[in-house]
Amino acid sequence: MSWKDYKGLVIGMIRTGILGYGGGPSVIPLIRYEAVTRYKWASDDEFGEILAIANALPGPIATKMAAYLGYKTKGVLGAIVAVLAHILPTSIAIIALLGSMYALRESKIVAGMVAAVRPVIFVMLGMMAYEFAMKAWKGLGKWFAILFGVIAFAALQLLHIHPGLVITVFLAYGFFHFGLVQHFRSKGNSDKEVS
Repeated sequence: MSWKDYKGLVIGMIRTGILGYGGGPSVIPLIRYEAVTRYKWASDDEFGEILAIANALPGPIATKMAAYLGYKTKGVLGAIVAVLAHILPTSIAIIALLGSMYALRESKIVAGMVAAVRPVIFVMLGMMAYEFAMKAWKGLGKWFAILFGVIAFAALQLLHIHPGLVITVFLAYGFFHFGLVQHFRSKGNSDKEVS
């Protein structure tokens, strides 16, 4: 094992950990960029599946995604390295800056920095949501995509159902739908062979 074997994984996870200001939702587009665009550890579709599963499980989403990507690329040791690379720099920074945190809390400069970062996070999340919506539109068709979007909105915003439960239900439907499509495709192919 050498540093070069883990260099991309460590750099990618450090970058997401340091630049992911604002918690889980703000880190997801950064992890997606590193995993899909920069290093090509996963396809866009696979990243969507990883995100869905990570949302359904308890705990911090970014740490779970880092562990999965590390495991996928380098096994168990890769998962450990990815999680440590993701959480260690910010943990050290928090400990180092804890003494000055109280003094900076009332600073107008710090409040201005926080206010400036929020629109960037909003745009990044919006772009990712748009891309996933377009994939659903193409994969499911216009009416199913709209129907599932409305169902998800109603379940999450109107009925206040936990997101993990909503994701689990949609994953279960996805398995059912995939099996149904495979069944009809195999039946269609067998009908063509008989003709």
